[in-house]
Amino acid sequence: MKAIVEGVRIKGFRAVVPKERHSYLEDHSLFTEEEARKLQATIGVAERRLLPRPYMASDMCVAAAEGLLRQLDWDPASVDLLIFVSQDADYVLPVTAAVIQRRLGLPTTAAAFDVPLGCSGFAYGTWMAARLLGGSTARRALVLAGDNSARWLRPDDRATLPLFGDAGSATALEVDPEAPPIHAILGTDGSGAKHIFVKAGGKRDCLIPNEEPWSAEEHQRLYRDARLHLNGAEVFTFTLRSVPPLLRDAMEHAGVTLDDIDMIVPHQANRMMLDHIRKKIGADPARFLIDMEKFGNTSSASVPLAICHRLGDFFADGPKKLLMAGFGVGWSWGALVAEIGPIVAPTLAEMPDGFPPLEV
Repeated sequence: MKAIVEGVRIKGFRAVVPKERHSYLEDHSLFTEEEARKLQATIGVAERRLLPRPYMASDMCVAAAEGLLRQLDWDPASVDLLIFVSQDADYVLPVTAAVIQRRLGLPTTAAAFDVPLGCSGFAYGTWMAARLLGGSTARRALVLAGDNSARWLRPDDRATLPLFGDAGSATALEVDPEAPPIHAILGTDGSGAKHIFVKAGGKRDCLIPNEEPWSAEEHQRLYRDARLHLNGAEVFTFTLRSVPPLLRDAMEHAGVTLDDIDMIVPHQANRMMLDHIRKKIGADPARFLIDMEKFGNTSSASVPLAICHRLGDFFADGPKKLLMAGFGVGWSWGALVAEIGPIVAPTLAEMPDGFPPLEV
């Protein structure tokens, strides 16, 4: 699917990460030092940020949103749309966005809803917000994208534990008749659903015991099925097959070439995969952002996190054209080509001390 959104501008990015750091280069409980260094060279992750309980992805996103509203000097009452993009909802119901609306002090006239997408979620959420702003009376929107993926992992899973970290983000959009168009490409292939998969927790395989108390066998099954299953070989194959064409198609759709793009910001999935993608499309390393070393794969937050961590001063000398892309769980993918600026400096912050968890 292709789309063009007119008259909407991205006004700001802010990302928030937990204070707690973990590195297998220092902790040799699961890997030897030699194994950890080989892993770092392959996946590009030296350390991750881990969110402690009782906090959730929503808490990081709320902290990011509060900071971004201050940066923009926006009255919360002026925000007409809130989209919470996450695979880590606080509750089965209500939608987490409704709880966030109240916490942020947005008006009751605001539309607020959840989008349960992961790796492609930032692209989808930003496109949805831009489209809704362009086709309604709304003037301002917040897209909050974040996940606490590390909580899905088994403590003995050597394939996933070194890769995933936690982060939240906020992106602000505003109606502006003078804004250049935003070009989007989105797609889905459900044949890959089983390759990045948490089976238990939904209504089809509900975490409710069939008998009281739970049997030992049921405990074991639910423990296994409630953790992330990731087929690395299939993910790698999908990525190299689908992402280079996605990036090329996005540029063609926007009528630009690599020379016109100031920075490509892909989902931070795995450094080796991203290097392969960059080479396949012939992108200059200086214009292809790989930023996993300090945070790992942060799912829906990875694109805005990379922008906030590495591009804080990037827009200081004028607008820049970015190609931002997400891809993975689903299979699902999305790419945006947007000219960004003038804009407040993208900012990365840690979760503040004493931050109250989001509650109904």
